[in-house]
Formats: sequence, C-alpha cells, structure tokens
Amino acid sequence: MRAEVRAQMNQRIKDVARRRLAAEGANLSLRAVARDMDIVASALYRYFPSRDALLTALIIDAYESLGAAAEEAEAAVPRADLRGRWLAVCRAARAWALAHPAEYGLLYGNPVPGYAAPQETVRPAAKVVFLLVAVAIDAADRLAPVTPAVPGPVRSDLRRLIDRYGGGLSADHFDRVFVGWTHLFGLISFEVFGRLDGMVDARAEQFEHHMSLMADLVGLPR
Repeated sequence: MRAEVRAQMNQRIKDVARRRLAAEGANLSLRAVARDMDIVASALYRYFPSRDALLTALIIDAYESLGAAAEEAEAAVPRADLRGRWLAVCRAARAWALAHPAEYGLLYGNPVPGYAAPQETVRPAAKVVFLLVAVAIDAADRLAPVTPAVPGPVRSDLRRLIDRYGGGLSADHFDRVFVGWTHLFGLISFEVFGRLDGMVDARAEQFEHHMSLMADLVGLPR
C-alpha cells in the first residue's frame, strides 16, 4: 500500500510538472510545482530530492514515451518491408513530437541552465536510433553501395559505435544511418520550434520526401 501511494504521488508530481513545462518551459521550480499542488515545498523532497531529479524523471519518461511510439509503429510493418519500417519510425517520432511539444522541447530544445543529464538517460534517448540501426542491419546484405567513403578520423568514432550498437553494418552504412537520425530530429525540431513558419506549408509532404531521401542515402531498397 505504501509503495502504491508513493507511486501515485510520484505520478501526480510529474503530471503537474509537465503542465508547468507546457506553460513556462524547462526552467522548473519545485516551489512552483508544490504551489500548484497546494502542498509545502518540503513535502516534494521526499519524492524528488532536487529539481534535477525531477527533470531527470521527466526526461526519462519522455524518451520512453517517444521510444514506445516508434517501436509500436515499426513493429506494425512487415519485417521484409525495410523502407516501410524506416519511414514508420520517422513518422512516429514526428507525430509524438507534434503531440507533445513541451516534452519534446525538454529533450531537444535549449539546454536547461545548470542541469547535466545523468548516464541513466542515455539508453532511453537512443531508442529511436537503435530502431533505425536495426532496420539497416536487417538490410545489410541488400544495401546499395555508398560513396564517398567515410574519412579516417570519423571512421574511428564510428567503429567504436558499431562495436557497441551496429551489428554487421559497415562504417559507411552506419554513418548514413547517423546522418538520417540527425536529419530526422533536425527537421522535427525545425517544425516544432517554428523554424519552418512562413517557409514551408506542405510540412507532412516535405517530411515524407526528406525521410525517403534519408532511406535512399542509407541504401535501403525500394
């Protein structure tokens, strides 16, 4: 019973904090959250000992939610449809971001002053790129050759990542997945943060076109 009550209180605090995020951005104040909950600030410290602890919990929850949306979308596509799986991940990431702009801003917006994300945020943050890498790994024996080759210093960095995450991908193909991943979130960020306002009206069509170009870049078969 005690654990259940604590879990419910944790969730209530995070829900109130998310509303604060939507209204005021990522510069959270535990006092403001406590005031919204009509409790004293000291009561929050039994659940989150600092603002950074609360931010970390919100960040992990957001990454997990984004990752789950991408995983669900990718799992719904037949395994042999490699390009369809790639595009499903990309579409799900965009849809999640547009539906949760404040949480997306916490993940990919300006750094929060004085906050450094701990190691425990790294794995949930990598869920989307892991899915893209998995698609490329499944396509490894069918990927079209890519040129130019990756420069030597970059290849060293990529080899370290491949050893950890890349399976049987070559450095050249892994590099292109990396490009696709950064372009995915770059384009989403431009849309969420208003950088396309007054420039692009056909947002969905542009997104589809760019993500298909990224699939071409990786070498995924049509």
